[in-house]
Amino acid sequence: MRYDLVAIGGGFSGLISACRASELGATALVLEQSSLERYPCSSRFTTGVANIMGIGIMSPPDELFASIMRGGGANADQLIARALADHGARAVNWLAAHGARFINRALQKDQPGQRVLAPPRRLQAGLDWEGRGGDVLLRTLEEFLVQRGGKLLRGATAKNLIMKNGACAGVEIDHDSASKMVEAGAVIIADGGFAANPEMIAKYITARADRLFPRVGPGAKGDGIRMAEQAGAAIGGLGEFYGHVHHRVAMTNPKQWPYPHLDAIAEVTLLIGPDGRRFTDEGLGGVCMANAIARLPDPLSAHLILDADAWNAEPKYSLTVACNPSMVDNGGPLTTAASIEALSSLISVPTAALADTIAMHNACVARRDFSASPVARSVGKHAPLPILTPPFHAVPLSVGITGTMGGVVINADAQALDSSGNPIRGLYAVGSTVAGLEGGPLAGYVGGLSKSFVLGLLAGEHIAANR
Repeated sequence: MRYDLVAIGGGFSGLISACRASELGATALVLEQSSLERYPCSSRFTTGVANIMGIGIMSPPDELFASIMRGGGANADQLIARALADHGARAVNWLAAHGARFINRALQKDQPGQRVLAPPRRLQAGLDWEGRGGDVLLRTLEEFLVQRGGKLLRGATAKNLIMKNGACAGVEIDHDSASKMVEAGAVIIADGGFAANPEMIAKYITARADRLFPRVGPGAKGDGIRMAEQAGAAIGGLGEFYGHVHHRVAMTNPKQWPYPHLDAIAEVTLLIGPDGRRFTDEGLGGVCMANAIARLPDPLSAHLILDADAWNAEPKYSLTVACNPSMVDNGGPLTTAASIEALSSLISVPTAALADTIAMHNACVARRDFSASPVARSVGKHAPLPILTPPFHAVPLSVGITGTMGGVVINADAQALDSSGNPIRGLYAVGSTVAGLEGGPLAGYVGGLSKSFVLGLLAGEHIAANR
């Protein structure tokens, strides 16, 4: 059978594209490589906050557009940013009209009044997805797709795009232990980036890919980006990722992700490398810190340093699940000492360097001026705290990758573009597989749900209108 639309990936991006196209009369097939009924993927694991660069997705479009251009820097394409900003509210309203449940809730303390998928996840240590918003919405979308005559095919792995006369005409898949050709008027790359692909992480993010851990389902392997590139699509914006700062035991302890993470308390204390020195601007927030740690020669060599007062105040700063006591209670111990000298010995960093780093930090905090600091420090939502009160604590760190940034270069209709900027007929990309919105020096993150909701909707509409 020939389909008007085939989406590679059974997350929100692929299903929304297929559902919208089906609603407009197109025939649609979604390919999902997992054979499980409730297959693991980032859409199912999501906390469910719908925002754009941290701003509520229902905010005025001009405000959203400005936030994308500011956060994405040179990586942000004006036309794609404008499309995301202009259609954010419409995408949420379309989903709500088709069975999605949203609540208005300040799920994170720094993001009041957000639209959050319901039922919201319980804010507790470890992964909590069964019966939560993402899980419910995936099942709702599949039900709608089937009612419209579409299909979600599980256990189907896309291998290569079928190209004819410069246009995408289908996809080669493996299904039921056999290779099959699926003809299509359009193919959508919607398989969620490459956060679960160590080889691509090593190529684009850090050579020490084994020293990071994926906070995603196993399907985000970058196959869609690879296939699109082989088909002639331009690739760009790679290098940064969306992730969080965690205790080092998160590498092996599933109770340490996606929550608790250390972003908020790190923003008001300090990070050090193996030399006992600061290496990044903590005030830029968790995503920037995660990227800076990943760029260290050894991403498992950093520590968070704080004092007793900061640790006791940590629940006040936590945006979601407080590390005090959740991190410790779930197997993430603090390293504690009565003096900075003793602490440096316990974490094997040079004593003089650590003492000098803390002294400089404290002096800058007292002056409320970090201009003398060897490493710049932004003062954002919270003023940095001094490190004065024993006992002193260190937390060994790791970084989890939730989603990669960059990928297939697209236009405002989500069509993949070639190196000359021309659309490749029949080839689209949506969600976390696209370039043109985020990354850059600030590692600006647009938001996984907004990319899926809006670009999925636009791709489905464009395909239905041009079939």
